[in-house]
Amino acid sequence: MAWIKVPPEHHPLFHAALPADRRVSTMQMFGGVAAKVNGHIFAGLFGRSVMLALPEPERSEALALEGAGPFDPMGDGRVRSQKVMLPEAFMDDAPELSSWIARAFAAAAALPPKRKGPIGATKGKAQPRAAAKVRTKAKAAPAAKARKAAAAKAKPRAAANARTKAKAAPTARAKARAGAKR
Repeated sequence: MAWIKVPPEHHPLFHAALPADRRVSTMQMFGGVAAKVNGHIFAGLFGRSVMLALPEPERSEALALEGAGPFDPMGDGRVRSQKVMLPEAFMDDAPELSSWIARAFAAAAALPPKRKGPIGATKGKAQPRAAAKVRTKAKAAPAAKARKAAAAKAKPRAAANARTKAKAAPTARAKARAGAKR
């Protein structure tokens, strides 16, 4: 579907069709509104219709509706998610729209809550990169202090040489990599 601005009159229709559950939250997305539960987006305004995240049996049922189609936000024929665009006529049929949004809500509410992490964090990682870097620096700090103390006891010229050698010396990680490659 080519990019079409969400008509402003669809916003109140969408909000009225959302389930009256305190876990539902909304956010701005694609120039419209998206609804989430437990961190999972389950419905949203896009173009002149609503996109829904549905599990497989209901997804097939929704795709069989006249005027429905897979969610293709760029309009280039490459579907980028398992979401479905409902027929535009559903925006004029409040009970039908509410029914389909309720089905998407039920499916998303059954999923485990998403963990909050930094923006851009890769799924499946045990910890965010930023935390890993902080932890590595924390471990490296005592070793760096020990090198500086040893250099301070040496002659001034020797101290400068020690700092240069410490910077040039390979880390334990680099040594392990070199050993693994051989």
